[in-house]
Amino acid sequence: MDFELVAPAVPRSPLATSSADSLLAPPANADAKSVIDASPLSMRRPSSDKSGEDRVAKVTDAAEIEAHRQRELRWISALTSTSPSQARKAKRIRKLVLEGVPASVRYQVWALLTDSKAKRMEGLYARLGQRERVAPISNIEQDAQRIFHDQPLLDQSLVNVLQAYLTMVPDVQYTKGLAMIAGQLILQSPEEDAFWTFVTMMDSHIRPYYSPQPILLDIDSSLFSKAMENNDAPLAQRILVEMAIPPICICRPWFTALFADAFPTDLLLRVWDVFLFEGVSFLFRVGLAVISSCRQSLLQCRGQESLLAILAHPPPHCLPPTPDAFIELAFSVKLRDEDIYKQRNKLEAQLKRQVQARSQLSASRVSTPTISLPRS
Repeated sequence: MDFELVAPAVPRSPLATSSADSLLAPPANADAKSVIDASPLSMRRPSSDKSGEDRVAKVTDAAEIEAHRQRELRWISALTSTSPSQARKAKRIRKLVLEGVPASVRYQVWALLTDSKAKRMEGLYARLGQRERVAPISNIEQDAQRIFHDQPLLDQSLVNVLQAYLTMVPDVQYTKGLAMIAGQLILQSPEEDAFWTFVTMMDSHIRPYYSPQPILLDIDSSLFSKAMENNDAPLAQRILVEMAIPPICICRPWFTALFADAFPTDLLLRVWDVFLFEGVSFLFRVGLAVISSCRQSLLQCRGQESLLAILAHPPPHCLPPTPDAFIELAFSVKLRDEDIYKQRNKLEAQLKRQVQARSQLSASRVSTPTISLPRS
């Protein structure tokens, strides 16, 4: 197996170095001891031939390394044999996503799940970057410096990606969430690849959230409040009725940043892995899992501000101990994904008709000035 296939020579996210996902697969001829000693997963205890515990730990690490390598190989096979247009329909791909996506292939997996190569046009990204600066460019630059202050090399790439996107799609309203999403993509992949993944992610899932009239965000917030009631009626009563918190105040920080500001990086990346396969309904599941995890803290809140702060930035001690445990919790909540899509399509059509009717009514009320012609 060629090493570059297992660990592509692309910029790697410095945020992934603490998880098993960052493990580079060892050369095929490496012995078990050299693999263990090179692994960041290795429990570096003092060596002792008499320590049975030490030998057990090394065996466990070796098994974990091998399991990780096998996941990489399965993903490499899937990447070369699965059509991007069929990836989100394939049970094999879903199984691999739930097992875990190694960091060495993550950006390629995301490109597969978004089918970003289908929209890629060679040379367009460079030409977009040469256009006149977009209106919110100063806000983008400030957000890039604030959000990724410990990644100074990211700033210009983030500005480049958002400048190119907003000049290509001028009807999108810039928010800080866009910078957080694009920044995470850049941390995973080369700049232009990140741009095209961003384009397809927006088009496939969340672009309507940034419209001048974000009807779909209002709809999804309303549907999320109903899902809250179905899962935990007493807590929903407390939040939505007694504290009078509008659902959109809960959902906007989550959905417009894809939870990028809510979770530690290892959890965020796992959430995005699954979201890019499952679609928007998984955002509902993630939000419900957050509320379930933080239930006791939420019930103790006495004001809107403190409650919204907990939801926007869930305390780590409230969340499940591992990303996999959180994903399992998200899938366990009471929610029918197909119902979400049916209801949002129905409500979106209704609201669009209402908006159109109001526009026509307003136009009819504008009196046309009469023209007074002189008599001959």
